[in-house]
Amino acid sequence: MTDSAHPTKAVTVIAPGRQGLMSSMRDLIEYRDLFVFWIWRSVKIRYAQSALGIGWAIVQPLFSTIVFTIIFGNLAKINSDGLPYAAFSFAALLPWTFFANSVTESTGSLIQNANMISKIYFPRIILPLGAMVAKLLDFAIAMVVMIAMICWYRIVPGIQILALPFLILLMFTTSAGVGILLTAMAIQFRDIKYGINFALQLLMYAAPVVYPLSKVPEKYHLVYALNPMVGVIEGFRSCLLNSRPLPWELILIGGVTSTLLLLFSIHYFHTKERLFADVA
Repeated sequence: MTDSAHPTKAVTVIAPGRQGLMSSMRDLIEYRDLFVFWIWRSVKIRYAQSALGIGWAIVQPLFSTIVFTIIFGNLAKINSDGLPYAAFSFAALLPWTFFANSVTESTGSLIQNANMISKIYFPRIILPLGAMVAKLLDFAIAMVVMIAMICWYRIVPGIQILALPFLILLMFTTSAGVGILLTAMAIQFRDIKYGINFALQLLMYAAPVVYPLSKVPEKYHLVYALNPMVGVIEGFRSCLLNSRPLPWELILIGGVTSTLLLLFSIHYFHTKERLFADVA
């Protein structure tokens, strides 16, 4: 008998697709309705049954600014580059609060939704990213307070204000890189969930939030800028308070670090994704 009498059966092989930034973007586009719904759900849950509602977006950075102004501005007499210390610290807390809150929310997103990820399929990266995008509402509300503070102190921003959208993108990229990485790690190592708040409190002092960049010796600036939030914070002060020329060198170094971190985080997240349903 010839081979034609026994035709070869078609075999379908299911294998993981390419893992990376582009595949994640395609997943978000394909599941965009679910992504938008998850963002809305994150916002709704945060403010439902809350007495202050969206007021919490103002309370946290505003009260921190008051405490920092009393302790570091009045008592410790920290230099604020000739600016009112309240505006100086609030301009830094604006991006830092978003970074800290979005990383905290995203880190526990898989653990909090363990029942869902073990029952149905959807791109798991939607969970941490949805939590981060929802935090942009808090950021926008706090930005309104920042504008009111600028008007109160009669500060006139310079032409560098045009770079603010780029700094916001860098802020989000940095938050996504750290948040996605910790999300993938936290589902296996539960200590991360409990230690993240403590770690973020320490990291705040590794960025120029309560003190100016001038307090750091200039020879260490390039190494210091490997922390992407350094360029973001100093850039925000430059854009909003016209305190100094934009520190492009710090911003570009932070941008490279942030991009590499995001790419690594997405790759690590996808390599661990097949384990999420088993260990959640």
